[in-house]
Amino acid sequence: MTVITSTAYSRELGDELRRLRETCTNLGGRAMAVRLGWDPSKVSNIERGKARASEIDLVQLLTMCGKDIDFFEDFRRRYRNAFDEYIVQVSGNLRTLAFAESTAKKIISYDPLAVPGLVQVPEYADALYRLGGFIVEERIPTVVQFRVDRQSILRRHDRPECLFFVHELALRQRVGSERVMEEQYARLLFEADVIRVVPAHVVVPSTGLVLWEYEKASPVAFSDTDVAKVFVQDTGAIARTRLLFNHLEQVALDAEQSRSKLAEYVGRPRGDFDAQGTRLA
Repeated sequence: MTVITSTAYSRELGDELRRLRETCTNLGGRAMAVRLGWDPSKVSNIERGKARASEIDLVQLLTMCGKDIDFFEDFRRRYRNAFDEYIVQVSGNLRTLAFAESTAKKIISYDPLAVPGLVQVPEYADALYRLGGFIVEERIPTVVQFRVDRQSILRRHDRPECLFFVHELALRQRVGSERVMEEQYARLLFEADVIRVVPAHVVVPSTGLVLWEYEKASPVAFSDTDVAKVFVQDTGAIARTRLLFNHLEQVALDAEQSRSKLAEYVGRPRGDFDAQGTRLA
């Protein structure tokens, strides 16, 4: 076992090992360590993603959980790069995203083209997936529900501190019907304390980023593209991400101005948008 800086992916896979221990055995972490002849802290450190388990460690752990060689090979493949500073996952893999997001103490995001996922109404999310064309139709209800489930972190008593920068051009793009947009604007106004609007005339050459900060772990920058999800803990990349958000703080409307801007969209007749520019359908 090697002690190393944890990553979003190592913590998610460590948590998977914890859930396997709890569901496949009747052993607590300390009892598992005793059975394996390990130091009592070893199981805890592996399950928290704070230490890299060797292949022998994984064999012993997964054997105690009753898993076969095929399961071991699949987990070993996923675990191989768990501690890298750059983690790239296929777009459909949502587990690491959900775990990284749900354990963060602070979330800052910027999206130039759409409303942030954590404050999307289900109908908007559904329409957005259908417009993208990257997900087969029968899977859309599942991914929409997953997005809705993620929003539960905003209702927790220990909810993370959040700040969502939204470009006004994203507000002007029609996603779904007029009724869907009305509901989405109302939701944004309800969440206005965590929304900062970037005015339409301001150019921000970024495809969008998220920064998660943790109480006892390194911050993680996240980028979601059409083909992959990228999780980064490289210090240089984190510094550049902070520069982007510092810039957005300067160019975005302040909290009260953002609230007023959102209120304009809630009460504005739909025809007004056509006078301002093209609405994407």
